[in-house]
Amino acid sequence: MPRGRYSLHDPHDHTPLGEEHFHCAPGPSGWRYVSRITTPSGDLAGSVDLAVDDRGRPIRLELHAAQWQVRGAALDGVTWVRTDPTGTHATEGNVRAHAFTGTSPAFLVAISRLLRLTPDSPETRVRLVAFTDPVLAPLTVDQSWALVKSEAHATDNGPLIVDEYQVSALDTGERHTVHLAGDVVLSAPGIELEELDTPPNTF
Repeated sequence: MPRGRYSLHDPHDHTPLGEEHFHCAPGPSGWRYVSRITTPSGDLAGSVDLAVDDRGRPIRLELHAAQWQVRGAALDGVTWVRTDPTGTHATEGNVRAHAFTGTSPAFLVAISRLLRLTPDSPETRVRLVAFTDPVLAPLTVDQSWALVKSEAHATDNGPLIVDEYQVSALDTGERHTVHLAGDVVLSAPGIELEELDTPPNTF
């Protein structure tokens, strides 16, 4: 069960946004990722709890940020309930989308698991519901994913397969690169892996 720490920063001006302390593991039904997010000063800023089934579909999502809360799952597309800081109002949403996304590295792993691309696969379009900081506002986005290459890197624990994905935002045309090793993000816009205590799990 890998445990580690990501540093988070603004992908445009590299302003530090905090850290995400995580652990993740495959389970009987699929894969689960749990983390707590801290500010640059070390205060608790939020948390992520994501479980996906063996096909990569989100069977449970719980997000906390700035006292807002979101609970969601794959149901008639994706369905969620968003609760305000006072706890007195809750709004439900549903979109014909494939999965959720957000700033957490967990979503990149989950989407790659959902798409199961190979280097021979064509670019694949995916519709996602993104929960945006700082109040977890839902936003439907369309992306295109392509697995550019998979390379083996020698480590003390044997070869480590690193997958390089090219991800495109279909509304703006902006493209960026994501590097994954199993269920750990090595690098992505706004995300850097700083610590990892055990090798990643392979799917």
